Amino acid sequence: MIAIKGGKVCTITGGVIDGGTVLIDSGKIAAVGANVQVPAGAEVVDATGKWVTPGFIDAHSHLSLFGDPALPMTIDGNEMTSPNTAQLRGRDALNPDDPGIKEVVRHGVTAVFTGPGSANIVGGTGMVIKLRGRTAEEMIIPGTDGMKMALGENPKRVYGEMQKKYPATRMGNAAVLREALVEARNYMDKVARAEAEAKEKNEPPKLPDRCLKLEALGRVLRREIKARIHAHRADDILTAVRIAEEFGIDYVIEHCTEGYLIADILGAKKVEATIGPLLMGHSKHELWKVSMRNPGLLAKAGVKVAIQADTGPGTKWLPVHVGLAMRYGMDEEDAFRAVTINSAEIIGVADRLGSLEPGKDADVAIFDGHPFCNFTHCERVYIDGKLVFDLATAPPEDEEEPGKLF
Repeated sequence: MIAIKGGKVCTITGGVIDGGTVLIDSGKIAAVGANVQVPAGAEVVDATGKWVTPGFIDAHSHLSLFGDPALPMTIDGNEMTSPNTAQLRGRDALNPDDPGIKEVVRHGVTAVFTGPGSANIVGGTGMVIKLRGRTAEEMIIPGTDGMKMALGENPKRVYGEMQKKYPATRMGNAAVLREALVEARNYMDKVARAEAEAKEKNEPPKLPDRCLKLEALGRVLRREIKARIHAHRADDILTAVRIAEEFGIDYVIEHCTEGYLIADILGAKKVEATIGPLLMGHSKHELWKVSMRNPGLLAKAGVKVAIQADTGPGTKWLPVHVGLAMRYGMDEEDAFRAVTINSAEIIGVADRLGSLEPGKDADVAIFDGHPFCNFTHCERVYIDGKLVFDLATAPPEDEEEPGKLF
């Protein structure tokens, strides 16, 4: 049993407790409050003058798939051989030994949604991982799959410009996505008819040949998993919304770079969005209107906002991105929620992560100052109640042995 005592405890869902205590038992949060009784024999961690938060969550990352260092032999995030690769499963490229993982953890991030990138219109499924464990099965939180989709410049460039084939335009992008969803719906209808006829005749069903691609998209159409749609430009965002509404699928907009230009529309529709990375610059045309004000403006408009760092090891800068959003007008409460409970809700793990509440996983970070200030150090990180990072005993970040695990 561990008692983190005396800190400024940011529960996220229950306010801030000055001089509070977080009691951890058997990998779970047992109690949180100002007057928690600490059982005899518990390990006491003095957090006086520190900030205590839930472990941060990056709701859109490619950690452990794009590789660190990002070299041809380690990059496994984009299967650029077909515009529709819905059958791909990110777990099959997950590398628990990726050295970027420990870099991310030491900055207070304890879980990420990671998966395929945005080269394809339909890229395959990603999943939520805890940043600990030796195997994919140990890291993945079951039931957290999401289907990657993408609109805009990336698939246009990969297929139209680089491979000189369909789709080469935004019209083509949208058409490929619709065609994929229609094909999957037709497949589902065939299966349903075969099963109904078999039941009526009391005989085994004569099912169509199994298709992993269409099965995977069928999960999206049945709203079993979310479509995670990459879109930067305002018109691409609205195309994503249009198609999602047309097919009745559950979705989240990823990046949503020009979302602030249509914030009222997105807010009225109660859209969910993972915003960022805020430091992406103007590396392509659809990023020319990137704005640090975007997260704050969208949150004020009623969009459920998570802030993402997007990359692999670069996810360690997630707190800095949040600080920038605050610098440009995002409310502090919205900022904290954007890497905790909002992220958890968007990726489907709010029953376990995203706040300091009894019964949730003991994923906790301790900071020596405001977590989103770039002068602050993360001092300790716990995942499932286990200490996985301690600044007092860790080597300086730029002197760590590459590839060395916790």
